[in-house]
Amino acid sequence: MQVVLEEAIRQMEQGQPCVLATVVRTRGSTPQKPGAKLLVRKDGSAVGTLGGGCVEGDIWFAAKEILRKGGGPQYKDYYLNEDIAARDGLVCGGTMYFFLEPLLAEVFLPLGREILKAYQGGDPVAMATVIKAVPGAHNLGYHLLLRSDGTTMGSLGTEALDAEAVEAMKAVADLGRNKHLIAQDGTELFVEGFTTPPTLIMMGGGHIGKALVPLAKSLGFRAYVIDDRPQFASKERFPEADGVVVGDFAKSLEQVPINVNTFIVVATRGHRFDDLALEAAARTRARYVGLVGSKRKTILIFEALLKHGVPMERVRQIHAPIGLDIGALTPEEIAVSVMSEIIMDRLGGTGQPMKLDDKMLEKIEQRVREEQWSTAGQSAPSS
Repeated sequence: MQVVLEEAIRQMEQGQPCVLATVVRTRGSTPQKPGAKLLVRKDGSAVGTLGGGCVEGDIWFAAKEILRKGGGPQYKDYYLNEDIAARDGLVCGGTMYFFLEPLLAEVFLPLGREILKAYQGGDPVAMATVIKAVPGAHNLGYHLLLRSDGTTMGSLGTEALDAEAVEAMKAVADLGRNKHLIAQDGTELFVEGFTTPPTLIMMGGGHIGKALVPLAKSLGFRAYVIDDRPQFASKERFPEADGVVVGDFAKSLEQVPINVNTFIVVATRGHRFDDLALEAAARTRARYVGLVGSKRKTILIFEALLKHGVPMERVRQIHAPIGLDIGALTPEEIAVSVMSEIIMDRLGGTGQPMKLDDKMLEKIEQRVREEQWSTAGQSAPSS
């Protein structure tokens, strides 16, 4: 979403009107999830996406009408029935909720600049927006921004609403997540966290690192490689990496950026180096630390960490052995296993298969049988 925000700031700085459309809530199967954004300029051109097809076309048209006629923010729902989905080649059957906001430079520009700083490496911030006001209230489109030091900018209209939003914003800021919230007074809020892109630090430039770094980059991560051997920590070996560090595993983490959106993977060339690297990683503020290796090696290294004063609470947070159990054998398969777990940890997934269960399959089979009997002019036998 950084590209959308950058263009919104550019348009406001040039005094050009624009409308920002955001997916603020979804139900069922939809082509985009909450947080997706589309910026519509005065000339009708746009940046970003809401999922394409008729959904995006209709919201784009609504944004154009706001630009043509004027007016304030709008909250819209969009039901993706089977006919609409089939027309656009979508296999969806859910409902999408949108918030369309004509951006006012005097209101949104200061907020946008702070959000952009967070994207570019500054401290995380979060913003709450009133997307649906209660009857009689006049705070639709009001914003409240929360900085990492606890200070705020703006207001949602009342102290009680601001306080409730701040608590929700604290939970989403660091990882860049979002949340739809119905406040105690019935006001609907959309809460978004903004932070730097997730960062992978690969401690070890061997075969697994060679497979993992390009995969992480393709998933939108920044990536850094650390190894004490120049031939294994070089731009020639890792052209995709944002940085490579040649140095001691115990000290080199000081040379790379680490925050709560950082994921460290340890896969060095031996137990002794894994021990040093994992201890150094465990003492950082990275939200995710993982170790490639067997359970036996993990037990030995965990014992060493505890002896060296690493708190048990932190040891419990370490992902070791790392990855999801997909039967991975090759470095490329291990890389998929590791990045799957990292994505699950970052986005809050379960790691469980998403296939339809037997109960749902039985319902589908029963419905098909009933349709076949109906077509044949007969009544379906009772089960």
